[in-house]
Amino acid sequence: MAKKVFVSGCYDLLHSGHVEFFRQASAYGDLYVGIGSDSTILHYKHHRTVYPEQERLFMVKAIRYVKDAFINDGDGVMDFVNTVDRLKPDVFVVNADGASETKRLFCAERGIEYVVLDRIPADGLEARSSTGLKESTCMLPTRLDLAGTWIDQPYVSCHCPGWALTISLEPTFNVRERCGLSTSTRNLIKRIWPYRLPDMDPETLARLVFCFENSPERSDGIVSGAQDAIGICVPGLCRHWYDNGYWPLKIEKCSDEKVLSWLESHLCMIPMEPRRPGCSVVEGKDITPQKVRNLAKAADDCWNAIMAMDLEAFAAAYMASFNAQVAMFPAMIQGCVQDFIDRYSAMDGVLAWKMPGAGGGGYLALVTDSADRFPEAVRLKIRRT
Repeated sequence: MAKKVFVSGCYDLLHSGHVEFFRQASAYGDLYVGIGSDSTILHYKHHRTVYPEQERLFMVKAIRYVKDAFINDGDGVMDFVNTVDRLKPDVFVVNADGASETKRLFCAERGIEYVVLDRIPADGLEARSSTGLKESTCMLPTRLDLAGTWIDQPYVSCHCPGWALTISLEPTFNVRERCGLSTSTRNLIKRIWPYRLPDMDPETLARLVFCFENSPERSDGIVSGAQDAIGICVPGLCRHWYDNGYWPLKIEKCSDEKVLSWLESHLCMIPMEPRRPGCSVVEGKDITPQKVRNLAKAADDCWNAIMAMDLEAFAAAYMASFNAQVAMFPAMIQGCVQDFIDRYSAMDGVLAWKMPGAGGGGYLALVTDSADRFPEAVRLKIRRT
């Protein structure tokens, strides 16, 4: 009589790596599969499934190496306990990256053979993992702040109201962490919508994201600025007006193809080192009414220059916005930043520069006569409506 072999997992993005794992595990006997429930994945991994549990069960059962499959009724990383106790398998097989001392002891207590397999792809195929597929297929946008940002904080806009300008970017490049592209907000969005934004009103979506990020139970006392959520969720170019509040009083959008294409041809980003852990760009801040007025004026000028597609005026306003930011938050220029500014500001075709986000590293965003000048740069694709 063949031994009973048990494996367990989510199998939400079923791929060739799973099938090869099932093939290898079935060499030990008749293979039974425990599948994480929708509620387990939501509460343990903090995101909804791509495929509901009954669809995942159907797909796993259809694989020829699988004798039978079940939805586990437990929760957490050990959601399979009740399934194992009912099935009473002889062998429990795990991948090396899913192995743990807890699982080994669990099997030892029940007299189950515990087998750990290396993750080896089938002959001729690439190694696959769900995490890798999620990263490669994630279409969540990010945002680039153009001018006026920091005005979304009430301790800034209380001195003078003004606009923040942002563009929503398609993820056509590797969106690196701690690099000024609102990855903390983007990562929170991934917990609800792992792959793409839902089809709903962008401003309503931005408000939902802002409220989710700034839960009343947030313990660090920091309220993230609304420009991150708006910049990610609202497509195209937009500006949002702040007046001593966390949420803008009005939002204006531009989806004109000529304007967006013009911006794409004159903007690019140079990768720098990420912002160092523990780096605080608000230390030493010096916020005065005149400095905030300078920030607000630069944002006005930047919008008007973009609408007119006036490159010289755009570069001047972009530079003025960055100078106004640094005047209030001098710690934005830390680490490698000044070295990159010195290097690229001296190059032909570079008209202006600033850092996305809070600075301290990440990217140096350039206004140039042509973004094609810099093969090392990240070319930007603005998300259309």
